[in-house]
This record gives sequence, structure tokens and C-alpha cells, in this order.
Amino acid sequence: MDATHQMLQNATVVTEFILLGLSSNPETQLILFGLFLLIYLVVLIGNTLLLLIISSSKRLHKPMYFFLGNLSVVDIGYTTSTVPKMLMNYFSQDKAISIAGCFSQMYFFISFGGIECLLLGVMAYDRYAAICHPLHYSVLMRPKVCVRLAAAAWILGLANSGVHSGMMSLLSFCRDNVIQHFFCDIPPLFKLSCSDTQANQIATFVVGGGVIMGSFLATLVSYIYIISAILRIRTKEGRLKAFSTCASHLTVVSIYFGTIIFTYIKPNSTYSQEQDRALPVLYGILVPMLNPIIYSLRNKDVKGTLWKAMGRA
Repeated sequence: MDATHQMLQNATVVTEFILLGLSSNPETQLILFGLFLLIYLVVLIGNTLLLLIISSSKRLHKPMYFFLGNLSVVDIGYTTSTVPKMLMNYFSQDKAISIAGCFSQMYFFISFGGIECLLLGVMAYDRYAAICHPLHYSVLMRPKVCVRLAAAAWILGLANSGVHSGMMSLLSFCRDNVIQHFFCDIPPLFKLSCSDTQANQIATFVVGGGVIMGSFLATLVSYIYIISAILRIRTKEGRLKAFSTCASHLTVVSIYFGTIIFTYIKPNSTYSQEQDRALPVLYGILVPMLNPIIYSLRNKDVKGTLWKAMGRA
């Protein structure tokens, strides 16, 4: 009875967490501050510019660009959920974040991450419809369908995060409050909890894994059909033209799903602080920066609209 009482007392002690970031070296922190500030500005400017280009050009009012616009909004939110706090911590001795702030940060990060997964899956289906069913494309991807697919991605992404954040808020934290990470994420919080996290881990595999793997499998199946259709095109020029319409998406998908699956779809016992601090930088910061660059550089319509807007067309 006394041991149980002592545990409950200890569980109420932790009211905030300490985010150590990616390095404790002052010189390295200064370099990281400059690097991530630059990346964050590129994310904000690149995705905002892409949104303006898509909204201002009538020839870009197509399903693919509608989903790309949604992706830009998600990428801005994705990085904003973690980078500003990380930048503040590099210049401050106080690296604390309240439990409520920690769970809020986790909620938004997982929300935007889940929505990004689902949107990439929807965009793969869009490319499948365009390449495999070109004559029925306007029917398969009519405006109402596009809006419903995008809405479903947002709703499922927010609901998925709600499950994880809600279950995390039920855990007790009494061992330690130092997070060896630059933001509040599921794996390091599991390590700090003095509660039984088995139910949370099952939820991560089943609910979170369902969103990630469901999107990944939808993307994989879409590309199997796409590649099969491209290989049936007789001319080399035709094959290259068809492949170029989905090359940008395939590049982003490979980077994003590869890192996020490795982070979340694995047992808690294999948690590695070094690996799990580095991987979110790839899918949560670098991918949102690369998305507008990849899609712009490999897309003639976007480049044409941009040059026209700059008065160089």
C-alpha cells in the first residue's frame, strides 16, 4: 500500500519535460540554429509560394494541384509544430515544455504526419487514374470526389492523432522528465513513462500503423498498376512522358514512407535515441522543405506559371 501511494505521489511530480534537442554542445547548437532557421524559412516561403501559384493560375486548377496545395498547408503546419520551439531552445537556457504543451506538440505533429501519409496515398490514386484510366479521369477525379478525398485525409489524420494523444495523457510520468529529442514524440515518451504502455504500443501499431501502412499499400498498389501501364506504352518517348508525371511524387513517397515506417512500426524495445532523433528530421523537416522544390523543378506547368508571374514568360 505504501509503495503504491509513493508511486502515485511520484507520478504527480513531473509537470514539465526538458527537451535536450539534437546536441548539447553550444557551438553545434549555434550551427543547428542557423541551419534549421534557414530550412524553416525555405519551408514557409516555398510552400506559400506554391500555394499562391496554384491558386492564381487557372490551368493549375486540377486534381493533382488541389492535393498538392493541401500538402503545402500540411507541410507548413508539420514544421511549425516542432521547429520554432527547437529554435527557441537553442537560444535559451530554459528548455522546458509543460506536459500540456508537450502533448499539444505531439498531437499536431502526428496529425500533420498522418494527413501527409494519407494525402500521398490519395495523390498516388490520382496518378493511377490519370495514367491507367485517362478517358474516365475527369469522372473518377471530379471536384466533389477530390474534396471528399482531401477531407477524409484531414479527418482521419486528426482522429488518428487524437487516439495517440488521448491515450498518452492517461500515462503517468515519474521516472524522469528529460526527453533526448528535439520535440515530444511517442517513442521517447514511452521510455519516460512509469505506467504500463502496452495498450499505447498496440494503438501505435494498429491505429497509427493502419494509417501509415494503409497509405503506403495504397501507394504501392497504385504504382504497380501505373508501372504496368507505362510498360505497355509502345514508344520510349511515351513511356518517359507518362513516368515524368509521377516521378516527383515517387521521389517524395520513397523518402517519407521509408523513414516514418522505420520510426513508428517497430517494437518499443528497439528504440534508439540516436536513430529516432535523426529520422524525424528527414520526414518532419527536410521532406516538407523538399516537396515544393521537387514538385516545382519537375513540373512544367508550375515552372511556367512561376516564370510568367515573374514577368519572364
